Amino acid sequence: MNALTKSAMSTALVELPVEGMTCASCVGRVERALKKVPGVRSAVVNLATEKASLSLDDPSQAQTVVPAAIAAVEKAGYAVPQRQFDLQVDGMTCASCVGRVERALKKVPGVQSASVNLATERASVQVSDGTDVGTLIAAIAKAGYEAAAVPQAGEGAAVEDAAAQRQAAERAALKKSLLFATLFALPVFLLEMGGHMVPAFHHWIAGNIGTQNSWYLQFALTAIVLFGPGRRFFEKGIPALLRGAPDMNSLVAVGTSAAFAYSVVATFVPTLLPAGTVNVYYEAAAVIVALILLGRFMEARAKGNTSEAIRRLVQLQAKTARVRKGGVVQEIDIAQVRSGDVIEVRPGERIPVDGEVLEGQSFVDESMISGEPVPVEKTVGAEVVGGTVNQNGALAFKATKVGADTLLAQIIRMVEQAQGSKLPIQALVDKITMWFVPAVMAAALITFAVWLIWGPDPALSFALVNAVAVLIIACPCAMGLATPTSIMVGTGRAAQMGVLLRKGEALQQLKDAKVVAVDKTGTLTKGRPELTDLVLAEGLQRNVVLAQVAAVEYRSEHPIARAIVDAAKAEGLQIPAISDFESVTGFGVRALVDGSRVEIGADRFMRELGLSVEGFASEVRRLGSEGKTPLYAAIDGRLAAMIAVADPIKPTTKPAIDALHALGLKVAMITGDNRHTAEAIARQLGIDEVVAEVLPGGKVETVQRLKAEHGTLAYVGDGINDAPALAEADVGIAIGTGTDIAIEAADVVLMSGDLSGVPNAIALSKATMKNIGENLFWAFAYNVALIPVAAGLLYPFNGTLLSPVFAAGAMALSSVFVLSNALRLKRFKV
Repeated sequence: MNALTKSAMSTALVELPVEGMTCASCVGRVERALKKVPGVRSAVVNLATEKASLSLDDPSQAQTVVPAAIAAVEKAGYAVPQRQFDLQVDGMTCASCVGRVERALKKVPGVQSASVNLATERASVQVSDGTDVGTLIAAIAKAGYEAAAVPQAGEGAAVEDAAAQRQAAERAALKKSLLFATLFALPVFLLEMGGHMVPAFHHWIAGNIGTQNSWYLQFALTAIVLFGPGRRFFEKGIPALLRGAPDMNSLVAVGTSAAFAYSVVATFVPTLLPAGTVNVYYEAAAVIVALILLGRFMEARAKGNTSEAIRRLVQLQAKTARVRKGGVVQEIDIAQVRSGDVIEVRPGERIPVDGEVLEGQSFVDESMISGEPVPVEKTVGAEVVGGTVNQNGALAFKATKVGADTLLAQIIRMVEQAQGSKLPIQALVDKITMWFVPAVMAAALITFAVWLIWGPDPALSFALVNAVAVLIIACPCAMGLATPTSIMVGTGRAAQMGVLLRKGEALQQLKDAKVVAVDKTGTLTKGRPELTDLVLAEGLQRNVVLAQVAAVEYRSEHPIARAIVDAAKAEGLQIPAISDFESVTGFGVRALVDGSRVEIGADRFMRELGLSVEGFASEVRRLGSEGKTPLYAAIDGRLAAMIAVADPIKPTTKPAIDALHALGLKVAMITGDNRHTAEAIARQLGIDEVVAEVLPGGKVETVQRLKAEHGTLAYVGDGINDAPALAEADVGIAIGTGTDIAIEAADVVLMSGDLSGVPNAIALSKATMKNIGENLFWAFAYNVALIPVAAGLLYPFNGTLLSPVFAAGAMALSSVFVLSNALRLKRFKV
């Protein structure tokens, strides 16, 4: 769905790559569709190059016309190819930086959409085939930031290691700068503020150092702070200000330089200032830099904690693998493993890639995938997943998925995408922060002017101090971090609980769910028939009867027959040989087993044999209430057993539905199974509404009806036939053990393979959105409340003024509060 605008926007020419055209009629169809798009003056489609050239009425409207053109091409039945680039962006410090980078990216020809996340420091850009990553990086550089391409997940732990090293280096640099700034700012603070707070100390300075000498010393120390550790604010902030796009660094640079410049004039050429205004504010400039560096350092530490979930997942990736090559086992780097390689794994080792067991038997800890603590037995033919831990046996397996195709790499990619996404609530924040910094600078100028004109003496001093306080306290760091940090921690915690949010928007939509619709087979049930009941006539032994019945059913491929045979094998029974096998059409089957005649079928077959089934009447009624249909077995003309085969309900299903009801949700079951069975299962589980005997299309119609009746709907399914309903639901939730098609259509994937992840996901969604609400309230309320205080609104009433030093401390505290509050989600429990 993305566009390629090959030529410069000034030419009003846009090119779209178009896939799927096969003949001249296709060309005509695409051209007609494009010409109908508002804003398109003309359209020419070339079948040979598979491109459409559009001439636009107004090139400045390309960002709105191009998406409409792409939609028109797709509606006509063709496709516009797309790619996504993930970029690491360095230098962003606040929400206004995010908006600036996004706007720079969206101006690049070929960019369809761009989303920038301050917490992850990454940009996700949707582009067409012709736009290269270098163009995007150049656009970010022009906006005043640095960028680099982020490799895909699955390309080795080195990628995440590099990111962790970069974050560690940033923290180390900030720590060094903080210590340096504190070392030189502290004497300035003591010399100036100490004299104000302790009169005796003031007299000591005047008598032993001298006021003028004290100012000279403060000047030297403050200059070291500003042009040493504080230089970063000027290097970023002044160019941004000159570009007409001020950011947080601009606020700090203007505020500190104003305080410093005023103090320099007061120190060296005091005659330039009006009488009574000769004061110095070196401590404000120096301490502000130290406090803001403290806030940045604490932010960097907290940001490192928010990305812990990704780091833990990456650490699950093995770094090497032992591969059989030419009859010799070689240990090679994981990046060199290829699909089809035979890999050996010893007890206690981590399985390097996904594969199929060729030799050996062992138990494998798959808790990192399923969340289940019980190891899973692996024998020849079983599938193993990269990142899981081999327990007690040696295995040899064939690699089936490597690199970015492994399940673990896909999980990492899903979590990264969810963490980098923007929730609908963020749109409001972005609109506000886009104008916030310019508005703050305007407020500071107004504050300065008001105090200069109407303030008490020394008016110039009051004007300067209050204007600087407004500039410093209003830095929108907390606004930029409020939503993305909660998303990062929330999605990371969800991954630890076996809930993968493929789309970050689902995190917000789940909170509003009113009804959960579920498929039956494979979702509520195990998805395969099993022997659930074997009721014996008096005097018979279970193992004998089951072995004989399984022997007769062994030749059949019917699911019921396979379930009986599997049950006998699971109990370790030896299945005897048979003779004289006969299928009695419409009734059942019979055969000789160890000389005994065994006949199996429904109740009508037993009546045909002259046998009464009344002895099992009470059990029949019980099975009927459970939606099961009984079979009977007769041995040597005597009714021997009643058998029931069904798709059993997962043991976790009932507690999960009870949990959904506890959250105040309605639960509906939508299934293609017969109504009698569906209603019996619904009664057992306490399901509120049953829609049975529906085709895949009927499932979509049912989802639409339930949405109209109840509101936001989450649909849970696992099969190919669930994909349309998953896509139609407000939130599609796929069982992770289901089909790839269902998972691709879903917004959320439950890796545990059972329904218990649904109430967990909804509860976590509610907790995360509450956390975001708290963060946004703090961030906005803080600015709304304290900007007027910093401007001196309370001074006429009680003489209260906010020192720029305290403004800097409060600003840093707000960001730390937001980050700390988001980190509470790491401890979330249902």
